[in-house]
Amino acid sequence: MSAFVPGLELSRRFYTEAVAPAIAASCSGLPYAAAVLGRGSEVLGFDDEMSGDHNWEPRVELFLRKEDRTRHGAALDEVLRRDVPAEFADRATQFAVHTVRGYFLEQLDFDVESEIAPRDWFTFPEQHLRMLTAGAVFHDQVGLQAVRDRFAYYPRDVWLYLQIAAWWRVHPETNLAGRTGSVGDELGSALIGAQLVQDLMRLCFLIERQYAPYSKWFGTAFARLPCADELAPLFGKVLRTESWQQREEALMAAYSGVAELHNRREITAPVTTGTEQLWNRPFKVVWGDFPGALLAEIKDPEVRRIAERWPVGGIDQVRNVLWAARDRRRVVALFD
Repeated sequence: MSAFVPGLELSRRFYTEAVAPAIAASCSGLPYAAAVLGRGSEVLGFDDEMSGDHNWEPRVELFLRKEDRTRHGAALDEVLRRDVPAEFADRATQFAVHTVRGYFLEQLDFDVESEIAPRDWFTFPEQHLRMLTAGAVFHDQVGLQAVRDRFAYYPRDVWLYLQIAAWWRVHPETNLAGRTGSVGDELGSALIGAQLVQDLMRLCFLIERQYAPYSKWFGTAFARLPCADELAPLFGKVLRTESWQQREEALMAAYSGVAELHNRREITAPVTTGTEQLWNRPFKVVWGDFPGALLAEIKDPEVRRIAERWPVGGIDQVRNVLWAARDRRRVVALFD
């Protein structure tokens, strides 16, 4: 059996050995870009032998300037269909021709010729941002990489706000792991504990300034974060507990671990944490005023206006439901 070749490398070879020579032979002098981005485990670098069972093929996305797409797009497509092999390395091949503007309109419903406003950032599904900024650009004469660089990561104030929202997803829920367990609902307590682990992991992606991928690769991508060696054992302990009392202690340790990470990264002035019992109930939670410290750092008036509204959280839940590009306008309306 031949050794596995990651999809990005296979597509790079397909471009170098088949696509680029075909363009050079018949369309010499035509400015273009060639890349692999968008959907696919191979774009994220997480593909393996199993990935080849569907939608995994040597492929390339080609980009022309608008005027060249109009004048030469059909001819280029004909050249590619005629001169590029239908199979490469024993797999069916795929290619498509776009403009940069058209491609991003299709993927994000956003015109890259416009400025990206804060409310736009809040409406882009995080997993799509990762897919559009991952992958590889093999050749670029039309400014594709410059557009990708604009989406490389959230602007600072947007980033701060998203952390506020993420901390508020954690703190109000933490005591519920004990509350449900105290009435004999260990299954419900475990579900809340698992959701809190996911929310704390999402906070880690934010703190480390990396977009989180979709659920299939969420844990795999987390394992590659700089903080993973330290925090993964704490999160795993929450998931392995068998009683709400153990879960409470494990959640306190997990929260404290993420709190320490925040302070080490010097995102804000140091935040002090302490143990609280909400409404004097017999359930312990760790709390630090991370939302307040983060809000104090926000300078952009539009972001601050959004952050000062209540409730501040939940945008990820909305984006997870209204994730398609055509839905973005509906999410934008929420901020008006």
